[in-house]
Amino acid sequence: MQLFYITNINGQLATLEAEEARHLQVLRKKIGDQINLVDGKGSFHLAELLELSKKKAQLKILSSELQTPALFSLHIAIAPTKNIARLEWFLEKATEIGIQEITPIYCEHSERKRIRLDRLEKIVLSAMKQSNRAYLPQLNEETTFKQFIAAQKENSSLKYIAHCEEEEKVELYNNYEARKDVLVLIGPEGDFSSNEIELAREADFVGVSLGKARLRTETAGIVACHTIQLLNQ
Repeated sequence: MQLFYITNINGQLATLEAEEARHLQVLRKKIGDQINLVDGKGSFHLAELLELSKKKAQLKILSSELQTPALFSLHIAIAPTKNIARLEWFLEKATEIGIQEITPIYCEHSERKRIRLDRLEKIVLSAMKQSNRAYLPQLNEETTFKQFIAAQKENSSLKYIAHCEEEEKVELYNNYEARKDVLVLIGPEGDFSSNEIELAREADFVGVSLGKARLRTETAGIVACHTIQLLNQ
């Protein structure tokens, strides 16, 4: 099923903005054709194409279906990778697997200090449509590790920090409790610093292991995402 992202619905009338309208033109859609829409907030819509131009498309909603929301929220805060393609891969796959929120965080050992959020948003949107999901993950603006941790002190979610230091850590798969909101911190290629790990502990984050192997940043993010999803099946 090919989906088009809709943000403007007024009663039974839906308006697609320029980029999605151009996709309809490329696919040679005609007036009267039925189009599948998704709003990113949980609903699929079947609509009839009424008008089509380069700047917009107007459609009439014929029917709607609400997708059941997840009973938990998964938030992964992850350090952008030196090779931005690896972060983009993580965003795509995490969206396909099912994630509710993502925050890019800059750490002491981060090699990348700049990202293009607009490009990353397009990747997340494309992955949502490709995987036939109805909920668009929230992609937050990038922030520093210290700022992020300071904002999480009152967060009641289960909070984990995945790091490689030799110390006692819990295993994510046998510590996480299903249907609980959860936040997982994933560090850069050089791992979190000792100072960052201590700051996280002070904010009630628990050190967590994702297995015996040393994982790349984006792989660790996917392992955490998939583990949480499986435990909630």
